[in-house]
Amino acid sequence: METLPDKKYPFKFSPLMTVLSVLGLLLCAAGIGLTTWQFVDFLGGDISSVYEWLKYFLLYLVSVLLAVLITAMLIKSQYVVTERYLITQFGLIKSKYDLKTVYSVHLFRGSGKLAVYFDDFKTKYIVIVVKESWYDDFIKTIIARNERIAFSFSTAEEEAEIKRKKK
Repeated sequence: METLPDKKYPFKFSPLMTVLSVLGLLLCAAGIGLTTWQFVDFLGGDISSVYEWLKYFLLYLVSVLLAVLITAMLIKSQYVVTERYLITQFGLIKSKYDLKTVYSVHLFRGSGKLAVYFDDFKTKYIVIVVKESWYDDFIKTIIARNERIAFSFSTAEEEAEIKRKKK
């Protein structure tokens, strides 16, 4: 049996999420700058205070760690489809789903969302957030690795009808 190559699909961030991430990085830079300014002032005075040393250490640590987390999230957020797994990676957070446990994939054309379901009752699922132009390729890739995965789609009209019935 021929093994298929791993396929990677970068996470699609909304413009708001991108702006908030950039603001977070600017906040980290401001935190490091302000802490450095205060630290230089502290070095000119009484440097025997353990509390002050701990304060500066923690301020630097929090600023740097937050910057690393945000940067990792922007650089390494993706979906990877391997021979056996669907891997979701959101920065440093990684989740693996065995493709044998995937029950179906559903494309909501009206809302422009793609969902991967892990049970017949559609209670366990993840929403795939990639460019809409990649939906077809993602679906073909995941089904090529497990032919038992069902595929379905709904139109905008069907989705609107379901919403009306729920009300």
